[in-house]
Amino acid sequence: MRAFVINEYKEPLQEADVPEPVVGEHDVLVQVQAAGLNVVDEKIRQGSYKALLRYELPQVMGSDVAGTVIDVGAKVRGFAPGDQVYAQPRLDRIDRIGTFAERIAVPEAEVALKPASVSLEEAGSLPLVALTAWQALVERGNVQPGQRVLIHAGAGGVGTIAIQLAKHLGATVATTASAGNADFVRELGADSVIDYRNQDFEQLLDRYDLVLDSVGGETLEKSLRVLRPGGKVIGIVGPPDPAFAREKGLNPVMRLAMAALSGKIRRQAKRLGVTYEFLFMHASGEQLRQITALVDEGVVRPVVGRVFDFDETAQAVQSLGKGGVRGKSVITGV
Repeated sequence: MRAFVINEYKEPLQEADVPEPVVGEHDVLVQVQAAGLNVVDEKIRQGSYKALLRYELPQVMGSDVAGTVIDVGAKVRGFAPGDQVYAQPRLDRIDRIGTFAERIAVPEAEVALKPASVSLEEAGSLPLVALTAWQALVERGNVQPGQRVLIHAGAGGVGTIAIQLAKHLGATVATTASAGNADFVRELGADSVIDYRNQDFEQLLDRYDLVLDSVGGETLEKSLRVLRPGGKVIGIVGPPDPAFAREKGLNPVMRLAMAALSGKIRRQAKRLGVTYEFLFMHASGEQLRQITALVDEGVVRPVVGRVFDFDETAQAVQSLGKGGVRGKSVITGV
């Protein structure tokens, strides 16, 4: 079976012939027809998550899939061959192949029927970023009508979905974006747009209820200062916090390391009377089903900025570090 793998961290992906996936009794075997590209794919290639995701190299890459079911395990009841589905297979399940391959076996609990109103390419762009937005705004943020939400990098993969979802939840939404993307993010629902190249959002915003940060560093520190007392920043690029370490069952040494990494930002948050939480998105077919409904109702639309052929997978992953794409890039033609 054709697939793209990493043989060594920091090296380009290589095409390889890998074994067919083993279909367990609770698994759905999917013929991959589209695979979304995510920043996490490039971070994994670079070795940024070696301490968290202990892959045995070579490892097939890819973290989003849309395609057609071609087989199901003996105990699968919710899907049948011929169904068009999408999924975000768990990133920390190291015994599973990735989605940059011709086929993948995914646990039934992580799969949902794709939205009927969009193409396979559009569906393939959604799982990781839509689940991230859902878990930040609904599961963690509990966003309510009338609240104020700041979403950084509004023209990016997570940002384009998070803006739409926050507006659906009744929030007033501010976002950071380039001047060239200002009208685009307003069309998605942003009420205020801050040009991150020429404006300082900290000087323009105040008393926000929630910030979704996908930038980190100084942007994360400034985000704490635009919150109202009791507000929250949810960071998706780190630093990881002790709650994340406990959730993942990491050993005591790793827990101490996580606490140290996030110690500075958590102390700053405490002094300001706000909180910081790290979010590492988790797979969920149930949440994808709710997202499917929003897409088919026209509440959320996927944004595909670029499509690559399967043969271009290695170049496509390396392009993630350059940015400049509205929404998501997708690999197709598998």
